Amino acid sequence: MSKKFVGFIAIFMVMLFVSGCSSKSENTSGGKEKITMWFWGAPPEHQETMKKVLVDKYNKSQDKYELTVEFRNSVDKDISVALSSGQGPDIVYGSGPSFVIPLAEAGKIENLDKYAEQYGWKDRIVEPIYQSGTVNGSLYSLGNSLNTIGIFYNKKVLKDNNWAEPKTIEDLVKIMDEAMEKGMYASVTGNKGWKPVNENYSSLFLTHFAGGAKVYEALTGDTQWTDPEIIAALDKSAEWYKKGYLAGKDYPNLTFNESTQLLADEKAPFFFGPSLVYQFASHSFSGDKAKDLGFMPFPTMNNETGEPQYTLGVTATFSINAKSKNKDEAAKILDSMMTNEFMNEMTKSWPGYWGVPLKDLQIDTSNMPELSKGYAEAIQSMVEGVNKGHFGYYTGVFLPPATQQIFLDIESIWNGQMTSKELMEKAQKEFDKEKEKGLVPPTPEPAK
Repeated sequence: MSKKFVGFIAIFMVMLFVSGCSSKSENTSGGKEKITMWFWGAPPEHQETMKKVLVDKYNKSQDKYELTVEFRNSVDKDISVALSSGQGPDIVYGSGPSFVIPLAEAGKIENLDKYAEQYGWKDRIVEPIYQSGTVNGSLYSLGNSLNTIGIFYNKKVLKDNNWAEPKTIEDLVKIMDEAMEKGMYASVTGNKGWKPVNENYSSLFLTHFAGGAKVYEALTGDTQWTDPEIIAALDKSAEWYKKGYLAGKDYPNLTFNESTQLLADEKAPFFFGPSLVYQFASHSFSGDKAKDLGFMPFPTMNNETGEPQYTLGVTATFSINAKSKNKDEAAKILDSMMTNEFMNEMTKSWPGYWGVPLKDLQIDTSNMPELSKGYAEAIQSMVEGVNKGHFGYYTGVFLPPATQQIFLDIESIWNGQMTSKELMEKAQKEFDKEKEKGLVPPTPEPAK
């Protein structure tokens, strides 16, 4: 009896979940058709920004539809479960292009080619980001925001210690060594409670020590992930970790919030991390301290161009549910999010997450707070660099899922549990299998 009862409860819970995931048109109390969107569980102040800039503005613009956004901590899992049942929201949140491929091939999300033509997305969106949202040549997702890995730094700490902003790897190492001699962290960062933080550092060392062109060769099959230059880059990451350059023994004990607080408290000169960290920094670099936070591109070894190189990524993607009854209106909403106006309005109150990937990004920082201004300027510089082809790759964006998971185990190299070559041999095996299945996202080619 107990087994039957448990089975009944399980079925009931599945039915209850699915019933709350319908993508069919719904009439609100005012007679408007509801358009739904699920999003990750952002903090209350950021939810309020999204409500004001996106939801309220759209709903006031017409009287036929009503947009609603649900903030869910388990959004990726919820999306996958709902779409597999033919349900889910009209606008589909995704954690990156590799998340989108199986949904597109299963017919769960809509082909966006006609909307791309209608709204001119291919001409407006940064080419590598547009390309990353395609599957078999057709568009299925739009990256909502550019994301790169660079150096957050405390301007006051550099000034007080007579350190100039580092221009080269050698400059950076010199400052970190001196900081440790003074009893400071060389840099602060950590993956406490969230192992995917590791992808920031596997991506950083691939981009700035192996180089975007070499990683491109591995992604396209022209070289192996066991290439000596890739192995050397991962060996360098282990060397830096063991020297204490990545927060030392506290790497597994720090969150991003704790790391930004240590940076604000002048316990370190640097924080190596993704540009989205700006959204965590608002609590620690508040008031007069906001002017102390700076951000710069990470230096690159053997950089023949002399121009900054950027690890290319997106914070998320948006698609349209193939079962949506209001695809045209959902596309209209997505288009409104691919504009300079949207980027400026969102970034003013929510720095770090809405660097809309527009080729011709126009930013007005005159009325922005310090952190929003710093973030906007960082993204502006990134767009200029990426348009020139000066980029490498975020592992969580341009690697297929199983291969990407291997790179999350970069700590196993740092802790001496396996060599870089052994880890990359595992990565190559998974990559070969996923490439055979067509799961490798489109790979834009960087400048040589």
